[in-house]
Parts: sequence; C-alpha cells; structure tokens
Amino acid sequence: MGIFQTTFQSCSGRERTGILSTAHGQVETPVFMPVGTQGTIKGLTPDQVKEIGFDIILANTYHLFLQPGDDVVQAAGGLHTFMHWNRAILTDSGGFQAMSLSRIRMKTDDGIDFQSFIDGSRHLFTPERVMDIQRNLGSDVVMPLDVCTGYPSDRATAAADLDRTVKWFERSKAAMGAPGGQHLFGITQGGFFGDLREEAAERILAHEPQGFAVGGLSVGEERQLTMDMLDHSLLHAPDNLPRYFMGLGDPVGILEVVSRGVDMFDCVLPTRVARNQMIFTRDGVVKISKRLYERDFGPLQEDCACYCCQHFSRAYVRHLFKANEMLAGTLATIHNLTFIRMLITEIRQAIRSGTFAAYKRAFVDRYTAGSDRAW
Repeated sequence: MGIFQTTFQSCSGRERTGILSTAHGQVETPVFMPVGTQGTIKGLTPDQVKEIGFDIILANTYHLFLQPGDDVVQAAGGLHTFMHWNRAILTDSGGFQAMSLSRIRMKTDDGIDFQSFIDGSRHLFTPERVMDIQRNLGSDVVMPLDVCTGYPSDRATAAADLDRTVKWFERSKAAMGAPGGQHLFGITQGGFFGDLREEAAERILAHEPQGFAVGGLSVGEERQLTMDMLDHSLLHAPDNLPRYFMGLGDPVGILEVVSRGVDMFDCVLPTRVARNQMIFTRDGVVKISKRLYERDFGPLQEDCACYCCQHFSRAYVRHLFKANEMLAGTLATIHNLTFIRMLITEIRQAIRSGTFAAYKRAFVDRYTAGSDRAW
C-alpha cells in the first residue's frame, strides 16, 4: 500500500482530494505547507501554527546544515523535537539554495560544491550527503538533490540538468535504502521545453519515487508558461502518487495548480509579504501601511476567524507597522496563513461538492478585481 490515497476525484476536472500518510500523522490534500526555513515559521510559535490548522510544514536542508548543523539537530532528537513540532515535516534538498545563495559554487556530476554564505567555508553537496543530512534531521518527506534550471535557459542546458537530476535521484534512492519512516519524492525538471518535461517525468517515474514533485517552475517566467510546463510535467503523473508543485503560494496560483491535479505546494510568499505590510483579503492584497487605514477600525478581513481579525483592527495593525513593533509581523503572518488555510479548506469542500470550477471562477474574479485597486 502506498503513502497516498485519493479520497475524491472530480468527474469534470483534474482536481482531487486525498490523504498523505506520514510517520507524524495524516495530511489532507490539497495542502499548503508553510515554510520554516530555519526550523521555524518566522514570527510564530509552533503552537500558533497548529492553531491555524496546519499539519505539515517545510524546512530547509541547506540552512539547517550550515547552522546549527544536522549533527546538532540529530543530537537533540531530530527536527521535530528540536523545534517542538509533532506534526509532519518536509525538507527540501538544499540544492537550489546551494546554487543561488552561495558566493562561489560549482556544479559537477558528483554534486554541488559551494561556499557558505555564513563563514565562507566550502562544502560539497552530493546526493548521498544530502540524504545523510535529511536522515539526521528526521523529516517525514525528503527531497533528493536536483538541478534547478534557470529562466531563461537554452535547450542544451535544460537537457543536461534533467539528465543530472535523474542520475542524482538514482543515487539518492540507493543511499536511502529500504523505505522506512521517511518518504523520498522524485523531482522532475526539464526547463521550459514541454517534451523535456515529459521525458523527465517518465525517467523519474521509472525509478519508482514515493511522490511526484515538479521543480524548476515559478522562477521568473510568466504564469501562463508556468502552467503550460506544469501540464507537460503532469501528463504522465500516476494517480497513486502525491503531486507536489515546489514553490507556489499565491491564492490565484494555488487555485490554478489544484485545477490541474496538484496535491501539495509551498512558498515563503504568505509569510514574507506579511512582514512587508501586505495583507491577503478576498478583495486582493492590501498594503496596510497606507494612510486610508489610519482610522479604519474594521478587521483585516470581515469573515476571517484568525486571532488578529477577532481582536484587532486595520488601524491598529497599521499603527504597529508604522511604529516598527514586532507584533505587527506576527499578527499579519497569523492572518495571511489563516487566509491560505481558509482557502484550502474551501477548495477541498468545493471539490467534494462538485462546485470547484464555479468556486475558482468567483474567487479569482473578486480577488483580481480588488487587486486592481490603488491600495
């Protein structure tokens, strides 16, 4: 029996609901995973994240390797114990950060050689080493080392990155050994070439991953190109594997990928924009520091049940930001994550009731119309 079970498949579209089983509980899908890069959702306690309703979060292998070190996390009893989170955790491979955040890095068939942005020390991430690190972290879902092709990119580069990613997955699976408490997903690449995307999926699936991840999208390209490449990537995706879009978290984008059959997604966007005074509402994104909210004593969102909206006004949150108070980011983050959690709950309900297409259309129309306003 696999780790994923579809609980409802739409008759009119590709959207579906399901359950991902992990060592730290079952996760209902579609699901958004808040990003806790350093083993924490910025500005919130683990209990606050639980109260919002999340059953799985994402942590970053690269950052935790550099500090405090995966050996320290292992000595603490694993990442769940270290950060006091008893629900599921997915850790990415760290390959993207090793390439994008390092001052000097070199990509070879063996792995990625990079220089730490913290102290300048040099490290080699191989597929085997990345698996060792994630084993020490003790996460529930682990991602293999891959090569994320940039945008724009030529076909030769995309093909080479695809080939290396597949070979690294073979090595990652061998290093993992017999499946245990951790689930190993395969990552597909292929740049922005539809046939390479399809080839990547077929080659990764030949090695029997426990989950199907689509990488290398939402890296600067236009949204329509993202969705076109996602369609190619999912063309051969089997029904019995969870489908994971890596790095997407805006409300409209979530609806778009769910409509294509994606089950899982993550992004720093909801928490990052919250710390930068941007608030999600059904009528688009609100820049809460604007002068027009100085005497607005209503909640951030009228029908929101989050702690912030139940106790504080737009005027108060604006005041906190203007006064550079730490509470501002915390309250905004609670609200934005609650908004995404509310969206996911409504999406699941709409899928089960057969009304997803109408729900998506109504939500997008209202959200985009509001976003056109001069906030």
